[in-house]
Amino acid sequence: MPNGHRLTTPQLIYLVYGAETYHQEALFSIASAVAGLRKTPDEALDIQVFTDNPAPYEGLPVRLRPLDNETRQAWIEPYGYHFRAKHVVMQKVLEEAEVALLIDTDTFFHCSPLELFRRVQPGTLLCNAFGMNYGTNKDAGLYLTLADTLRQRQLADDDMPLLNSGVIGLNCADASVLDRSIALMDELYPLAQGAYTLEEFCLSVAAYRSVQVRECPDLIHHYWSRKQLFRAKTKAWLDKHHAAPICQQALDETGQVTATLPRPPTFQRLAYKLITLALPSHKRQFMREILYGCYRHTNQFDQACAPVWWEKALENVEHRLEKPLQDHELKRWLNHPLIRLVLGERREAIYEHLMQAKGN
Repeated sequence: MPNGHRLTTPQLIYLVYGAETYHQEALFSIASAVAGLRKTPDEALDIQVFTDNPAPYEGLPVRLRPLDNETRQAWIEPYGYHFRAKHVVMQKVLEEAEVALLIDTDTFFHCSPLELFRRVQPGTLLCNAFGMNYGTNKDAGLYLTLADTLRQRQLADDDMPLLNSGVIGLNCADASVLDRSIALMDELYPLAQGAYTLEEFCLSVAAYRSVQVRECPDLIHHYWSRKQLFRAKTKAWLDKHHAAPICQQALDETGQVTATLPRPPTFQRLAYKLITLALPSHKRQFMREILYGCYRHTNQFDQACAPVWWEKALENVEHRLEKPLQDHELKRWLNHPLIRLVLGERREAIYEHLMQAKGN
């Protein structure tokens, strides 16, 4: 698109393909964006969704950009590194628009999305958040494999901040940042030994000393950590509002899906700790996490996280034991007299849920 004919409306971009879970995440993120736009009613925003499955987004105020497998494969060449597609799609949009912001699906907004765009000025990259400096952990894989090369070429040093790329916001004048990041991915991928975070690392290198970098963790929540708990919250919202995801009630209730980890209050956790002191030491943390899932939250979407706590309890104890907990062992643990007393009728439901989670 010729420079004189670029879209002037800010473009909020989602790239969604693959498993249903990612589409569910995107649907809630979009709904939270639409809810937030009610705070800036006199300002325009376009939402574009590049996707292999347009069906979930029908009826939403978005521009669908069909993404076929051939195109997606071209975007992740030459090594099949799928995060490379994030930077390519931003390149495409910035050829059409003055300003664009790509946001990961595992996010939701605390405000109008336009507040993020206010931080995307010429000469500025907006990321989700700053991490540690590159040289803070010299045992990290990307430091061991790449630091010498990047230092010799004066591309990075120990003081370079590492960026979280859950948000990538740029003005079209700074699209060259993406040119550099893609070139770095293609060059460094064979050296990086399959590093999962190479994409955001290359964005960090491309931006370093070339543009100002800003962050926005105060404006969005990016739930890359504790993902299963937040997926349970958003899934509960979708189950309730799938028929009308942008009706007034649905949009209002996006605000009830909070960034707060759904744990019992401090005094209740202390009570659980005291109760479980009577158990053998290797069972105590397991039981505490089981009890976290038994706490009754007033927030309906926090309450939906109960089964996740039970699953996490099992996952964590198996990690500590360094072996799977066999079915008969799990049953015996839950049959402990104290556990039977504390859990009451919930004990059977918890056991049945964990058996299903284990695929039994």
